[in-house]
Amino acid sequence: MIIGTSIVLIITSALLVLLVLLHKGKGGGLSDLFGGGVSTSLGGSSVVERNLDRLTIGTAIIWFACIVVLGLLMKA
Repeated sequence: MIIGTSIVLIITSALLVLLVLLHKGKGGGLSDLFGGGVSTSLGGSSVVERNLDRLTIGTAIIWFACIVVLGLLMKA
């Protein structure tokens, strides 16, 4: 059980990093420092942004659940 949860945690961690990096910068902060202020045609659609937000939130929920489960399993 611990090994399976750890594998899911590793996969969701990598996916979460990738999904966060795919988001378009909202201006200000570090995104402008690294060229995030330049608008691109990738992901310009509001439907794509909404779906990316939903996928990121869903992945984050799975990631958080894995953290809680691993914490409970390690405590027992």
